[in-house]
Amino acid sequence: MDNWVKLIYNGDMPSKPIAYSTSKVERDTRLFVWFMTLVIASMYAMSLRNNPTARQLRILIPFTVFTIVHIILHWQLGKITTRPSRILWYIIIQGVLALIISWLGNEIGMTFALFMALIGEAVGLLGLTRQGLFAGIYYLILLTIGLLQTTGWNSSGPLLLTTIPMIVFVVIYVTLYMRQNDAREQAQSLAAELESANRQLSEYAAQVEDLTIANERQRMARELHDTLSQGLAGLILQLEAADAHLNNNRSDKAQSIVGNAMVQARATLADARRAIDDLRQTSLDDLDSALRLEISRFTNATGIPILFHSDQTPLLPDPVKEIVLRAVAEALTNVANHAQAQNVAVDIRMKDKNLSVTIQDDGRGFDASAIPSGHYGLLGIRERVRLVNGEFEIQSENGKGTILKIEIPLSPLPSGEG
Repeated sequence: MDNWVKLIYNGDMPSKPIAYSTSKVERDTRLFVWFMTLVIASMYAMSLRNNPTARQLRILIPFTVFTIVHIILHWQLGKITTRPSRILWYIIIQGVLALIISWLGNEIGMTFALFMALIGEAVGLLGLTRQGLFAGIYYLILLTIGLLQTTGWNSSGPLLLTTIPMIVFVVIYVTLYMRQNDAREQAQSLAAELESANRQLSEYAAQVEDLTIANERQRMARELHDTLSQGLAGLILQLEAADAHLNNNRSDKAQSIVGNAMVQARATLADARRAIDDLRQTSLDDLDSALRLEISRFTNATGIPILFHSDQTPLLPDPVKEIVLRAVAEALTNVANHAQAQNVAVDIRMKDKNLSVTIQDDGRGFDASAIPSGHYGLLGIRERVRLVNGEFEIQSENGKGTILKIEIPLSPLPSGEG
């Protein structure tokens, strides 16, 4: 019922339907009502032409008024049916008006036009339901009375028989028309949903792009810190050590440190180029050797011994190897710059299916709950560990050294890692 009112009388169309569906439905439904109006108007004119009595003022005035009211009610059905309780009164009033008009016009064509339109409207309004059946029977009874008034008992029987195929045709036509409009409404709803989904996908794509850019910025910040910043910090330490040896006339030791500094400078330059060119596919074939090289550079530059232990590990994915190497390098850089330590321990062990990395020093320590701004290295370690679903912990107190703990689950790895 509601669909018919919305489609035929345009009482409650969606706010933003697609252009094709809106124009098509509005055009078809208005043509339907206009066609019904023109048929009734034509029958009205035919009644006046064929029935001289209908042209008398005492008949003409009520005949004309009732016909106009009947047509207006058809056009106002969309507003009338906003309250379903009015539908029954609408059906009763329209049936009575049609009976009065057919009696005043005294024209068979007018009678058929009025009641066929009402029967079709009832099917469209109420559907093939019990209410629709009662409305059809009501109109059929009034049609019979109207034919008896117009033609008498003798001729009304055959005419009533002719109404059967007409009613069947009207019911089939209106039912098919309803189904077609229902299909259009569904297509319109699906199109609106697709448009909404497409708009959401566009918004999601924009959000993904923003997140991708943000992640790439963070990645590049980590890369620049782990290459240029750490490399330059290491070079400064080695050059300071070489300068100290030169001041103490230990040129051989200074020359050795300068040689190490040159090697580290080349490695830093290679790392920087790799970060700039985003060529990070190069794998770390031997993590243990890379760690020992990093430890050797630190010890040569600072003179601080490192106790290094590494369990036999399974084949590690490149991202995990890189995280471990970068974390150890960053921790040693912090020890050299801030800790004033005498001893350092680097411990790598397998615990169940987790890789555990611990870097500990006996330096002056700091308040781990209030890390000063600018320590991007620790932030970079935390971000890298988070990307592989690992955990990063700092334990430190003033005067009691510092412990960095990293635990990385090796199975399962996050999607896209390894």
